[in-house]
Amino acid sequence: MANIDELRNYNRIHMIGIGGISMSGIAEILKHWGLTVTGSDTTKSEITDKLVAQGIPVIIGHDLDNVAKADVVVYSAAVKDDDPELVKAKNLNIPIITRGTFLGKITKAFANSICVSGTHGKTTTTSMITEILLAADADPTISVGGILNSIGGNIRVGRSDLFVTEACEYTNSFLSFNPTINIILNVKADHLDFFKDLDDIRHSFKLFTEKLPSDGTLIINSDIDNYEYFYKDTDCEVITFGSDPEKSMYSATNITYDKYGCCSYTLLINNEDSGTIELSVPGLHNVYNSLSAVAAAFKLGISIDNIKAGLKHFTGTNRRFEKKGEFNGVTVIDDYAHHPDEITATLNSAKNYPHNKIWCVFQPHTYSRTKALMPEFAKALSLADNIVLAKIYPARETDNLGISSADLMELIKAEGKDCYYYESFEDIEKFLLNNCINGDLLITMGAGDVYKIGEELLK
Repeated sequence: MANIDELRNYNRIHMIGIGGISMSGIAEILKHWGLTVTGSDTTKSEITDKLVAQGIPVIIGHDLDNVAKADVVVYSAAVKDDDPELVKAKNLNIPIITRGTFLGKITKAFANSICVSGTHGKTTTTSMITEILLAADADPTISVGGILNSIGGNIRVGRSDLFVTEACEYTNSFLSFNPTINIILNVKADHLDFFKDLDDIRHSFKLFTEKLPSDGTLIINSDIDNYEYFYKDTDCEVITFGSDPEKSMYSATNITYDKYGCCSYTLLINNEDSGTIELSVPGLHNVYNSLSAVAAAFKLGISIDNIKAGLKHFTGTNRRFEKKGEFNGVTVIDDYAHHPDEITATLNSAKNYPHNKIWCVFQPHTYSRTKALMPEFAKALSLADNIVLAKIYPARETDNLGISSADLMELIKAEGKDCYYYESFEDIEKFLLNNCINGDLLITMGAGDVYKIGEELLK
């Protein structure tokens, strides 16, 4: 059971940007624990509607009265310094805490906090661990960055001392966490609007590892370059997983694919056959995500039967190779991939899925990421047969770098691929209706609102 004595110092908590996937999850946990929560967001959504239905007042826009009544104000990374509610809180000397710092306080409330980090794969791996713990009746509290049907959303509040959460490196938010088990899936160049370079990112993951207590456990992918760097100055337990059984405690062999690209494999523990694992999500990358989940589960004392059952039951979260439906015999898949490595993994998964041609509709996410990784984006997207680009989704940024999706289109064409760029979703939809044929696979891809294209086509 969580010990929330420290959090009870905040009788009333106001959350700016409460409609975000992580912020909303925190709000639900706090509400379940009997704390008073209010919130605001710029946009009405299914998430804000759900919070209101649960008795959490949410204002679309700003409500300075709620700020004035708060004991603490929590805000997300998307909130700017000149936000009226943030300014009001500062003027009233009300404590202001970032989302990451506040989530760190929640991790501290549990005896066992499992924090899943990495440039990509966090949501899927957190969900895999969740399914395993549910299969074992471990009654965990979960905070996941996507909608997981088995828990009816992105949050689950349990009664045990187990908490599983994603740990994001952006703005170094994971350095506020208080973990007992850390998982590092991969460390790649991303969020270069915040980090200086890959070395800066690696340093942050090293600091994240050093957050572990001496009796804590690091579960790390041995395929990461110089992976020993991350724990060389710690005395925590280290468990490795990866593709090489000679340097990985947990690895896989005899990997096979079913007709939908889902893998089965022989689990190797210390290079010894430990049974067959069957996955219900496609892609080789998910073999390695699952190995980290297996390692965490064994560390928690979960049986191999419950591990197998949980992984078999996991069919994915929303926006992770999610089948949305079919139109005119064209299968529509939606995927959150917005980094070149994620795109590569998704499109390689698609090659093992029934298809005639693979169409990828990609919406780049943020100007800074697009500019920093443009050659890598072009190479990754070229794995599709045909590529259609939407305008860059700005998210938290403004267009001051002088680039557009048209620049990316030219690089993709230089890779010898057909690529098209349209300014509006409507034009993209018309083009796809005229060009996709029976048997094609259409993937809408990106972390913005590109999924709306597939949904419109399915109407």
